[in-house]
Amino acid sequence: MNCTLEGHCIKVFGKAIHALSRIGHGLWLDPTVKGLALRSVNSSQSAYVCFSFSPMFFHNYSLASAQASESIKCKLQIKSLLPLFRCLTSIERNVERCQISFSPHKDTVMIQFVCRHGITKTHNIYYQESGALQAVFDSHLCSNVLKGPARLLASMVMHFQRSQEEVTLSITPLRVSLRNYHDGRNDRMKLTYTEMALHPDEFDYFLSGEDSAITFCLKELRAFLSFAEMQCLAVSVQFDAAGKPVCFSVEDTVLEATLVLATLIDSGGPAQPTNTPDPNSPRRTDAAARDQRLSHCAGMKMVASSQGSPTIPSTPLLELHNRKLLRLGNPCATASPASSAICSLLFRGLSSEQEDECVTVLACDSDMEEDKYSARSPEY
Repeated sequence: MNCTLEGHCIKVFGKAIHALSRIGHGLWLDPTVKGLALRSVNSSQSAYVCFSFSPMFFHNYSLASAQASESIKCKLQIKSLLPLFRCLTSIERNVERCQISFSPHKDTVMIQFVCRHGITKTHNIYYQESGALQAVFDSHLCSNVLKGPARLLASMVMHFQRSQEEVTLSITPLRVSLRNYHDGRNDRMKLTYTEMALHPDEFDYFLSGEDSAITFCLKELRAFLSFAEMQCLAVSVQFDAAGKPVCFSVEDTVLEATLVLATLIDSGGPAQPTNTPDPNSPRRTDAAARDQRLSHCAGMKMVASSQGSPTIPSTPLLELHNRKLLRLGNPCATASPASSAICSLLFRGLSSEQEDECVTVLACDSDMEEDKYSARSPEY
């Protein structure tokens, strides 16, 4: 693959790299005839993001004949790519052209900057072979849909503290609210409770199929909105009930971006104090709190994947109870409770060699054995 960027497109591409770096540590490059896709997943495997650039976005975009029929399996460490696009203002002022090309024989990606005054900077970054990722989420089946300017959502998010990890989004036919989430494990007297509410008329499109309240991570959403706000794009939000994924997406004539986040099943938990807590009352144990926060991957289906993945750490947002897979006799049912009762969003490995295998993990990791966690997909 060989593509060339010029002018403002270099800054847009670099801004996408910045957003990806705030979500995950790995970067999957997937060049196809439909364009170049950049994908990443966070360390807890609860968030997936994809930026797709069409061939019209590039000044020049071409694939070799062999690459057109077989996709390149390429994974980079984003910390090795981020320094090249760190100062976007300087790049926009000094760089005239950016060329990106693959060298399959050398396992490297070449990024070349043609600057003013005849200066050329060439960077060769090694990559490892890995199956590309694809989230499996039918967003068009969601009963709740919101669409509005990125500036509108960013103005709501900016009121939360930087230390805030999770927020709750609630929707009714009369209002949309966003508030900080409190799980009850910390002292309420030391917390600041924030809630913003909007009327449906504030949005370009509003559809409320059912009253819902979902809780998800705020860090990944901030990164996504930062990119969308810079491009002045409208953001679509599609979701169902608590425990099912929520999808944020933007679309333009030359690019598309999608962010899929896992949600908690107990999103309707306390968001603001209703009475003064009794200091003599016993606190809930950590085990009871974990049991209440278990959620399942409803609405997801098992898909093929070309790689295995390590055991997912038991974090509050990732304790998603996959009851459906346990009923189908998934091999994870015989594992320890710390690993078998947890699953995340499911991702599809786009490798053509293993379309029939299925796993219950979020992402493909080329460092793991392919057959460690794979199982045969059940027939529905």
